[in-house]
Order: sequence, then C-alpha cells, then structure tokens
Amino acid sequence: MKYISTRGGGAPVDFLEACLAGLAPDGGLFVPETYPKIAPPAPGETYVDTAARILGAFAGDSLGETDMLRLCTKAYEGFAHRLVAPLVEVGPGRWMMQLHEGPTLAFKDVAMQFIARLYDHALAARGETMTIVCATSGDTGGAAAAAFAGLERVRLVILHPHERISPVQRLFMTTTGAPNVTNLAVEGDFDACQAMVKQMFADREFADRVRLSGVNSINWARIAAQSVYYARAQAALGAGRALQFIVPSGNMGDALAGYVAARCGLLDGFELVCAVNDNRALAEALEAGRMRRSPAVATPSPAMDITVPSNLERVLFEASGRDSDLVSGLYGAFAQSGEVALPERVRGPLGCMGLSARSIDAARTHDEIRRSAAETGWLVCPHTAVGMAAARETAREGVTQVVLATAHAAKFPETIEAATGRHPNLPERCAARLDSGEVFERVPSDLPAVRDAVERASVI
Repeated sequence: MKYISTRGGGAPVDFLEACLAGLAPDGGLFVPETYPKIAPPAPGETYVDTAARILGAFAGDSLGETDMLRLCTKAYEGFAHRLVAPLVEVGPGRWMMQLHEGPTLAFKDVAMQFIARLYDHALAARGETMTIVCATSGDTGGAAAAAFAGLERVRLVILHPHERISPVQRLFMTTTGAPNVTNLAVEGDFDACQAMVKQMFADREFADRVRLSGVNSINWARIAAQSVYYARAQAALGAGRALQFIVPSGNMGDALAGYVAARCGLLDGFELVCAVNDNRALAEALEAGRMRRSPAVATPSPAMDITVPSNLERVLFEASGRDSDLVSGLYGAFAQSGEVALPERVRGPLGCMGLSARSIDAARTHDEIRRSAAETGWLVCPHTAVGMAAARETAREGVTQVVLATAHAAKFPETIEAATGRHPNLPERCAARLDSGEVFERVPSDLPAVRDAVERASVI
C-alpha cells in the first residue's frame, strides 16, 4: 500500500509515513494509490478483529498483523460499550449509531485512541519524537488530549477558537495535567486555527525543525479508523441492504470515511447525507458546485461551525478522475480569492458519488432536540440533532437510515437544557472533569504568536 498527494507532489509513501506526516509536503492530502478490496465483517467477528483487519489492509506491509491487533486491542479496551459503536433503533427504518462510548464522549475517540498507539509504536521503533499540532472545533482536541497525554515521544499542541466551543468540550482538553499537552485558546474561529496549522506545515524549515505532525481529519489514519464502524453497521443491519447514512458534518472526515468504506467494498447500496448547520460551505460545494470562504456563524452545534471543509479536497480529487493538477489549481485559486467555481468535469462526477448535503438551521436543531427527547426519552447532542432532522427530511420508503450520533448530550448542557428543560449529566466515568483545574493560554489569531507557542512546547 502506497499513498500519494491530492496535489501530485512528492514520491508515494507507505502508511506509517503518510500518517506520521499528516499533511503531504506539497500541501495536499494523502490518499491511497489504489483502494484495497476488503471482505466485510464475518459473523461473530469482534469490533477489534474487524478494525485490525481493515486497518491492516490500509497499512499493507508497513505494520505486521500481530502489532496491528495489539494496537487495536489497546485502543478500544477503554470504551464503555464492548461493541464500540452500538446501533439503537429510534424509529421505523431509522437507527442511531452511538459513537460516544469512548473516554471523551465523542466519535473522535474511535480514531484518536488508535492513532496515539500507532504513533507511540512507530516513534519508539524509530527512536524519534514529534510535535503534533491539532486545530479543533470542539471534540478533536479533547480526544487528542486524552489519547496522547503522558506519551514521552509526543508533544501535543491544541488550538481551539476561544469561547466558540462548549465549556465541557474545553474541559476534556484542558484538564489532563500532562506536561506534554499544551492548549492554546485562539482569538478567532476554527477556520483561522486550521489555516494556521496548514501554514505551519507549509513552512518546511519550521515543520522539519519541530518535527511537525497533525491528527486532524486530514490525517489518513483518522479516515481509515472511522471506516470500520460503517462496515460494522452494514454487517449488523444485513448484507445487501441499502443504507442511507446521515452524518453531521464539519470538516467532512467522518463522511469521507463512509465513502472510503464503500470504495473498499464494505458497504452495499451506499448513500450518504452530509448534515450541516447554518455554515453551508459543504452544501454549496456539493449542490451548487461553488467553494466560498466566509466568516463562520456561531450555532448550537459548534463543532460544525466550519466554512472550509478540508476533506472536500479528497472528494474533489476522486471526482476529477484523480487529476492532481486540476485540484492543485482549484485550491491555489481558492487560496487567492476565497471563492472558486468547480468545473463541470468535476461537478458531473461529484453528483454521482452517493454524496449529498442537507442544511439544518439553529431553530430546527433546537426543535429536533425536543422532538427526539419526546419520542425516545433520550437527549441527543446538537450535532446529532442536526443529523436527526436531516434524516426526517430525506427519509424514503424502503430505505434504512443510520444517523451517526457524534457526541454525548452532556458535552452541551446549556443547549440541551434550553431546548428541553432537562440537564444532561456527564457519565460517572467523566464527572471528575468538572472539578479539575484547567490549563490553557490565550493567544491572538496571529501566525507568529502561535508558531512561537508551538516551538516552545516542542522542547518541553
């Protein structure tokens, strides 16, 4: 298995090199040179066994079977549910996949717990250290902090938009007490945080000096690990059954994982709806064929307040027939003007990839939180509510829907209480976070200031 850049630069690399690098040297994103064909989960196969087999196919010969099984076993042993991503029926023909059974109550745990073990294994074998910079719109930072805290060979720097994530989300990233974790509260939105991360990667002298890597959804290991639960859902609901997945979407990594699962033969009759909030950049790209940068709008679902969805680049690469020159030109023009129209040779295939988008505004998000509570007795987080509302709008007779429940409601207590009058409590295993002291540093939305903080953290 080899990995290439969506922008065509550099020689192909193996799985470990693609994952440790995070972003390709030319600013593109790594994708497989060819997608492996993978057998679906067998009856009785555990989640760990499925994960080891699927991730092993993506790793090729860069990681042995025994090592992969060990890493997956360690990654998922701390999840509250042995199925890792259990399915629950929430209505006729509609299921919810619970992706918040991990240590920080968010779907990001599924991939991040694996990535931390992968990095630890690879860096120990090489005798190296790395500095990981992570921009977060809410849950990625907490998942990374929980996964990498205390590792000797990794320095983790988290950038989050100041006062644009929930206080509980912030607690998961600022209360580890680990000396190798640095938290920066940036005076800007998530897109500003993400842009600075990309700029630091683009400065090769700086990136090489601090041994920079990234674990945002630009990291291919994130996509590969998340493809596993799509395969598990298909196997649980029946081979041959057409499924419509509804995925709350911001940076589009979780949705892309479904597309990847389908490309590898793990899904039947694949259809995926990207459920977005008032920040409609992804919907505009998929529906109108236009990429446009604009200020992010604050919504009840803050982890999706993103106007430049990074993983769209991987989708456009596939839609263009893997034309790296076209993709590089599109993103070069977008970087200069902040807006670009997709050519018809991309728009046509893009409409045939099984991907669509549905936008749910703040009022309908609150309505769905109330409605789901009334119908099921369960409280759903505002991101999951966006997905549930989109599922109602796209339901069709004979099509089984799977809504990805991306986070626990207790991470957004103010929003849930305002919508339902009920206060969602943190699970007992996480409640101690509320009494822990937070450590973070406020910094301006300024690349030199952030670079300086990253450089200081890299030598702790």
